[in-house]
Amino acid sequence: MVGADPKFQTIGRASRAMPRRALPLRWHWLAMAALVMPLFLVLVQCGKAPNADMLAANTDGPKSGAAKSRAETFDERFPGPQFADRFPTASESLPQIQQQVALTPQPRTVRTEPVRVASLTPTLTLSRTEREELTTLVSMKSSAFPYFGNNPRSDEPFLNITKGDRKGHRSYGGRVYWQDETYNDSRVLVHVPETFDVKKPAVIVVFFHGNGATLERDVRDRQLVPQQITDSGVNAVLLAPQMAVNAADSSAGKFWQPGGLKRFIDESAGHLARIYGDPKSAQAFANMPIVIVGYSGGFLPTAWSLEVGGLPNRVRGVFLLDAVYGELDKFASWIEKNRTGFFVSSYTRYTKRHDLELMQMLRDKGITVTESMDGPLRPGSVVFVQTPDGVTHRDYVTQAWTEHPVKDVLVKMAATPALTRIASAPYANR
Repeated sequence: MVGADPKFQTIGRASRAMPRRALPLRWHWLAMAALVMPLFLVLVQCGKAPNADMLAANTDGPKSGAAKSRAETFDERFPGPQFADRFPTASESLPQIQQQVALTPQPRTVRTEPVRVASLTPTLTLSRTEREELTTLVSMKSSAFPYFGNNPRSDEPFLNITKGDRKGHRSYGGRVYWQDETYNDSRVLVHVPETFDVKKPAVIVVFFHGNGATLERDVRDRQLVPQQITDSGVNAVLLAPQMAVNAADSSAGKFWQPGGLKRFIDESAGHLARIYGDPKSAQAFANMPIVIVGYSGGFLPTAWSLEVGGLPNRVRGVFLLDAVYGELDKFASWIEKNRTGFFVSSYTRYTKRHDLELMQMLRDKGITVTESMDGPLRPGSVVFVQTPDGVTHRDYVTQAWTEHPVKDVLVKMAATPALTRIASAPYANR
């Protein structure tokens, strides 16, 4: 239209006409709305009233029900380390924990390099896998103590002293020893060398220690009895019952009783089989021949085991270490009745008188007596060996006529084939 305002279009488009500047302004508002709308929705949600569970979760008061299960603090979800988790308590000290760990069974080590195989037959070098040597203490019901029977010397109760609730025994020397301190240890020192083979001829060595001794301090560590058995190379295991604990008393306890030695060997068979690692070997241990070694006060349980122990034909050897203090008739009787075994007594000046008396008793019975340890032991050998005055009684188990006499006797026994044909064949043939 002539003369019309140039800002507007013709009449035909008047109904849709708008200012040219208005178009950019409209898009501006649309963009602003797109930005504001999400924020508006968030504010609307935050404006809602919280429910009861949400309020409970944000209070410090006690929680219950479903609110308690969801009201979990950071410390509850991620607890920090506790002192007791890092350090032992007073009742659970570090040495106790270390001891528990030490008692936990560990994988047994093996050696595969050539080694000397222990046997009653001559030793040889053979490449084989070996078990680990094991020396341990085992509590046995048939061990010497506790003992509540009679003393056969007087036929009166062994525990012949009472003081309140305590019972004790007055020893031959007049001193009183209490049952709960001296006669209450039922443990037995058991030793199985790593080269021991139950399928080969074998022997059980029963060691009766002397007065004033304990199994660990004296038999194992000072007298080295387990080590001597291993070093001998003989296919042997050790049983050493605890007698009177650290006391000047030679009481035999359950070995006084008829069948005492048999019950002891029968019970030990299961323990030896378990320690050896083959439960089926219990029968072999139950039938093995026995060598009894008695040192000093150990003469008393040795003598009674020979007399009433219940295994007269199973005992193939007796070795006394400065130990003939009495019971001569019991030793003489066993020697006379068992001419296929051996008997050795080495002595100092302290027991010389009794050894000479026993020698004469045997000669009177027509039994040959030898006074030298030269050469092997033969079936029926009876040997008495006097040792020099410089040899002390205390060290006699490790130093007699020779160093480590237990080892020496076992080696000489193994050198005689007739003494080595002893008995695990039933197990080997199964």
